[in-house]
Amino acid sequence: MDPHAEYSRRLEDRRKSRDREERLFKRIGTARLATGIAGVIVAWLSIGRLTISPWWLIPPALLFLALVMWHQFVFVRLNNARRAVLFHERGLARLEDRWQGQGETGDRFRVADHVYAEDLDIFGKGSLYELLCTVRTIQAEEMLARWLLGSPAEAPVVKDVVEQRQQAVAELRSHLQLREDLFLLGDLVRRDVHPAELVAWGESEPQAFPHLLRYVAPALAIATPLLLILNLAGVVRLWVFLAALLVELGLMLSLREKVNRAAEAAEGPARALDLLAEVLQRFERERFDLPCLQRLRAGLEAVNAPASSHIAALEKYVARLEWSHNQFFAPIAVVLLWREQLAVRIEDWRRAHGRRLRAWMASIAELEVLSALAGYWWDHPADPLPEIGAEEALFIAEGVAHPLMPERIAVRNDVALGADARLLIVSGSNMSGKSTLLRAVGLNAVLAMAGAPVRAHRLVLSSLSVAASIRVVDSLADGRSRFLAEITRLRAMMEMARADRGLLFLIDELLSGTNSHDRRIGAEAVLRGLVQRGAIGLATTHDLSLTAISEALSPLVKNVHFADVLADGNLVFDYRLHEGVVRRSNALELMRSVGLEI
Repeated sequence: MDPHAEYSRRLEDRRKSRDREERLFKRIGTARLATGIAGVIVAWLSIGRLTISPWWLIPPALLFLALVMWHQFVFVRLNNARRAVLFHERGLARLEDRWQGQGETGDRFRVADHVYAEDLDIFGKGSLYELLCTVRTIQAEEMLARWLLGSPAEAPVVKDVVEQRQQAVAELRSHLQLREDLFLLGDLVRRDVHPAELVAWGESEPQAFPHLLRYVAPALAIATPLLLILNLAGVVRLWVFLAALLVELGLMLSLREKVNRAAEAAEGPARALDLLAEVLQRFERERFDLPCLQRLRAGLEAVNAPASSHIAALEKYVARLEWSHNQFFAPIAVVLLWREQLAVRIEDWRRAHGRRLRAWMASIAELEVLSALAGYWWDHPADPLPEIGAEEALFIAEGVAHPLMPERIAVRNDVALGADARLLIVSGSNMSGKSTLLRAVGLNAVLAMAGAPVRAHRLVLSSLSVAASIRVVDSLADGRSRFLAEITRLRAMMEMARADRGLLFLIDELLSGTNSHDRRIGAEAVLRGLVQRGAIGLATTHDLSLTAISEALSPLVKNVHFADVLADGNLVFDYRLHEGVVRRSNALELMRSVGLEI
């Protein structure tokens, strides 16, 4: 199915629904206004002028109440229709490369000195995270960030995990309606309470209330108001009602500390329960064929009822608990032992289901992330799932391109790293595409390890850790020069290669911060150490003397380059990777082009 045509078709349909709901919403508002005016006129005639019976106030009052309720119902539908329009508009924006700045950037997940996150634009405006992130819950956002940042463990385990993710993504790819429904579940992800707080609350020890309280409190809550009604009717004496009320007050005083602790502990973490319950309920309605997805779906089950119903029950308890803070309802809450009954129910809930919260939230997060990756594949149907190869470090790509660049302008190249060539030294002039190639290789490796499709005609790779030195910068705060930052990153690469985890390293302008003599000796030592430890990678350079390293490390190292030509005073790049060392530089031409006399 053509994603652009499907998004467009659905967008037209959703816009019609939105326009229809907007017209109905305005009509109901007009009817409410007319009914209110009619009610004022009837009130003036019945109360002010005494010309008609006050009973005539009932029809406009009932009609106004019905219109208010209908208005609210239509408002919810209108809001959903507007969000459905936004969902498909964003889908088209992704296909038309207008998506930058419209989604979640993931800036809060930035990690100082991470071995590739800043170099590969994992987070930020126009980043890989923004392109992929269509999840709804905080735990899913965090899981997606971990998948994009994580270093693989042992290769065989990671291979199985990646392949399971790929299978799940393949099944979820066509579930466009699921992704739309998830998008409708809330305007904003709640970030004022962290899911870890809810999990910690669920796994902590519940408050212990006397068992008889579960029967005594409801009985008193029924008996005390009933005695008040009977007293007003003259059936019982006032002291009977007051005695029951005193019993309630004594019970409240004896339980006050426990009730307050239970209420305060639940009210904070439970503020995001509404979204959690809705996401749970939506996934519970979905049916999957793959065992891995069925296991995740089964993780949402609970005793006697789906997890969503239990979460909804807890949300209801906490919401009703907040009613007791209302000054008008507070006296009624005292008579009904409102806080005491709800505190008991909340603690009973925590005792029965609290320790399941972690598993429920983990299952939701993984399903959301897999659905988001499936949505990325839906948007890019020509991108294949990579093949996960042998344990030995391997990255063989046919037609690899930068996944954050528009497909219509991205130039594809073949890159082969493995037993035959562990390192490619990439030479070339300024702006010829060297750094873009490094990021294309790194980003596709990150996508592959996350279980997502890749921007290539074909990609075969092993389970790889990624490390990059492309955008290392100095730090005034830490008193660290760019050169020190670079060699610190190179040391981290060496340690990763020494750990024998299968490393893909990407180095831009190796040791450019030092003199040519030290650069030549240091670069050869670094690259030799990485290659001898089984790592694979690419290193770019402007210093053509470094290309001689391939002779010292032959046949494990090869030279490749990007070329350019000067045509009519303008530099023209083909962004194609060629064999061998570049034979010309464009530095002087660039200097002349900006007006420097050379």
